[in-house]
Amino acid sequence: MAAATSAVSASGTVQAKPKDGDEVAVMETTQGRIVLMFYPTKAPKHVESFKTLAKKGFFDNTAFHRVIPGFMIQGGDPYSDPKRAAGPPGTGGPGYTVKAEPNDIKHVRGILSAARSQDRDSAGSQFFIMHAAYPSLDGEYDPYGKVVSGMEVVDKIVALPRDGNDMPTSIDQARVKSVRIVKWPVK
Repeated sequence: MAAATSAVSASGTVQAKPKDGDEVAVMETTQGRIVLMFYPTKAPKHVESFKTLAKKGFFDNTAFHRVIPGFMIQGGDPYSDPKRAAGPPGTGGPGYTVKAEPNDIKHVRGILSAARSQDRDSAGSQFFIMHAAYPSLDGEYDPYGKVVSGMEVVDKIVALPRDGNDMPTSIDQARVKSVRIVKWPVK
């Protein structure tokens, strides 16, 4: 727990790299690999939910269904997987919600945060990765991790052509192939 405690300063800035032995997520996408570290002392329920879903293969074959340059990329919706599509992308979840865990982490480039509806306690499986800082989200949404490698992949995904709903016009170019939970350093 000491490693996670030191990962975030009092000002809400975050440590750049995890400590040896910390669990991280390795997200393989059609655009390349993104490695995410977690902040379990800041948002333990969100971290646990993400890890549990990843270990079950929940995120496999989902897509980043919402990409907005200068803002973020959003994924984690099972409905973005053609085999599980039971509604429009952006409306699916794991069948449960995670209560809000407000914290002092700032929504800066590379931060992993919980997506939700207007209800603070409505987060589920959907998440977003910040493409750029967006201070108006601070204190309103629940950040729980950070990209430690692969921001160039986030840049590629956010640059994909998109429709009027900010969905990539070729959703297969924004696909999450798999998410694995492994120990740092990643081999």
